[in-house]
Amino acid sequence: MSAISVERQFTGMDTLIRFETGLLAPQAHGAVVARLGETMVLATATTSKQPKDGVDFFPLTVDVEERMYAAGKIPGSFFRREGRASDQAILTCRLIDRPLRPCFPDGFRNDVHVVVTILGADLVNPHDVLSINAASAALMMSGIPFEGPIGAVRIALAADGHWIPFPTYQEGDESSFELVVAGRMTSDGSDVAVMMVEAGGTEATWQAYETKGAIPTEEVVAAGLVEAKRWIRESIELQKEMIAKATPREPMVWSPVRDYSDEIAEAVASSARDRLVQANAIADKVERANAIEAVNTQVQEELASRFEGEAGAIKAALRSLLKQVVRERIVNDGVRIDGRDTVTIRPLSAAVGLIPTAHGSGLFQRGETQVLNICTLGMPRMNQLLDTLGVDESKRYMHHYNMPPFASGEPGFMRGPKRREIGHGLLAERALLPVVPSEDEFSYALRLVSEVLSSNGSTSMASVCGSTLSLMDAGVPIKAPVGGIAMGLIYEGGKYITLTDILGAEDAFGDMDFKVAGTREFVTALQLDTKIDGIPAEVLASALKQAHTARMQIIDVIEATLPAPRSEVAATAPRIVTMQIPMDKIGEIIGPKGKNINALQLETGCDISVDDDGTVGRVVIGSRDGAMVKEVQRRIELILNPPEATLGAIYNGKVVGITKFGAFVNILPGRDGLVHISKLGRGRRVERVEDVLELNQEVNVRVDEIDPSGKLALSLVDEGSTVVEEVVTSEPRAERKPSTPSVDPSKRVSFEDSFESELAREIGDLG
Repeated sequence: MSAISVERQFTGMDTLIRFETGLLAPQAHGAVVARLGETMVLATATTSKQPKDGVDFFPLTVDVEERMYAAGKIPGSFFRREGRASDQAILTCRLIDRPLRPCFPDGFRNDVHVVVTILGADLVNPHDVLSINAASAALMMSGIPFEGPIGAVRIALAADGHWIPFPTYQEGDESSFELVVAGRMTSDGSDVAVMMVEAGGTEATWQAYETKGAIPTEEVVAAGLVEAKRWIRESIELQKEMIAKATPREPMVWSPVRDYSDEIAEAVASSARDRLVQANAIADKVERANAIEAVNTQVQEELASRFEGEAGAIKAALRSLLKQVVRERIVNDGVRIDGRDTVTIRPLSAAVGLIPTAHGSGLFQRGETQVLNICTLGMPRMNQLLDTLGVDESKRYMHHYNMPPFASGEPGFMRGPKRREIGHGLLAERALLPVVPSEDEFSYALRLVSEVLSSNGSTSMASVCGSTLSLMDAGVPIKAPVGGIAMGLIYEGGKYITLTDILGAEDAFGDMDFKVAGTREFVTALQLDTKIDGIPAEVLASALKQAHTARMQIIDVIEATLPAPRSEVAATAPRIVTMQIPMDKIGEIIGPKGKNINALQLETGCDISVDDDGTVGRVVIGSRDGAMVKEVQRRIELILNPPEATLGAIYNGKVVGITKFGAFVNILPGRDGLVHISKLGRGRRVERVEDVLELNQEVNVRVDEIDPSGKLALSLVDEGSTVVEEVVTSEPRAERKPSTPSVDPSKRVSFEDSFESELAREIGDLG
């Protein structure tokens, strides 16, 4: 076996991109290894020999296998092996599928399976866009009828406004916007036609807006789509170079599957066209669907005897005819299915506070699309742990999307989220991310759930709007409200017609699904799919402007419902206080084996977490009882700034530790002292400390000595002795200076020597 490889340094990049074939997976119909830096993926393509029976769609399946060994990790699951695909893997599957699917010819119904296995992940270069290019190259090598190649690139908007191709994870995090664009060459080879776009802002987007940096306005995004073409072209050229050097499989012999004959098409058109035109003019979705179904039933009955056994073909011809009717009405009359023109949004409504026990809730409705969103606030320990090939180990903002069958008026099975639901949830999550406050500003973990209760076009963008409402209702100080709108496109006779706020049928019968979310100032998320040979960049730029107008109307409705986030979180939500502490104080707050923090949690019922970022510590205190939160905060402040012990004063303390040479007694927050065993017998010898004292026993002690390092020597006193009343405030105390002992130096040295020698002896005995 010998490998054939090609590589190229793309424009503006320091790293090479490499394609290789001929070594791995020899029995796959097409197999290509793609490499960027140390990130390496294997893409394979296989197909069945015969068309799949009984299907009226192209059966393409894309799977992405994230192997943890690629990053030198062992899976964190109980079984220590990879399980179901992660959300990121599913999103990558969708990224690959969307630009590939339109590149297969009509009538090709053979099963096609594309598998991308992540062999190496350097945790510097992402593997998702590299996988799109590798999948295209594998299909080109396979002999499967694939009208490619396609190229894909991720570009990141840098602070100075230029676009970085194939950014690293770090470059992506530092940018204010990322675009993933896929496309293929036009039929004349003069330009790149955009076929798929997936884009979103980052946590740095709002910072860029506040500092007057580069932000993703509609004009900037449109320019980015044009910029992406150069790297798409370079990927296509590199794939063609590999194909020229290698030996692709012979093109497979196949025959297109026709869903119906010309004779059936003519008969259906003659019988049904006028009735479908009339039924399609009904504005209400349910009434229109019932009328169309009635026409279909009548036509099938009328043609059943003429075309015996061809019920499926008649049904397919009717669907094709309905598509023509819908498109012709839009192109010729400028009137859509529900009677709107091309730019009008359906009626909008919004409400908040519908669920009394929820921390925040929002209902958004656009026409017959209705989404209820619920926001739940949690402690930072509720952040989602990630066990993936990416660099992120956790995330605090989670968005989940559910669409049960009743949302479209149908029965069905509910077996957990499908790829579509996961993809829609991540799209809405990406749309809100730029305006969600940072963890330093708002320490809560955030989970949003979008429940689609009624569906007729763009539930994902309705989820974005509902999320904005529920976040503000929960008192989350988001930077700005975010709205979303779905755009469609009809291409007929060389003319592009852009549709604002598409219906479900317009999505099915149209040529483009273009979703745009953002604030009043900039775009936060973008998703585009096409069913035709790409979309010219100027058409996309025009669609972005049309979407901006619609988005402003939606944000007007959101702000009229709730002008700003509520001033406080809901009464049902936990109260959280965050304290920054010095790194060297973390151990004191936690205590040996967690003794201090566990005691605080047990006594107050609060949830307390302590962590650090390498430079400063952070304590997060949470509870539904605000008074207890303040009490924990007060006690931690006492540990950070403990009051001074007074020489000769008597304190009521608690025994916190027992050793062979004495007992340690806590007399003040953060201040323990030693009662030596020689001072326990009051003149008589004590063999064991436990004969006199026990753990957690309260005793009165006198401060006999304070050495320069702050160590305290204590002695027991009678219970009737007067105890010092210490006045403790939350004001930071001055830097502690060593107290001057009121004993002569020989006694001070004797105390130090005794303490250290007894401690050393104790450690020696334990060892």
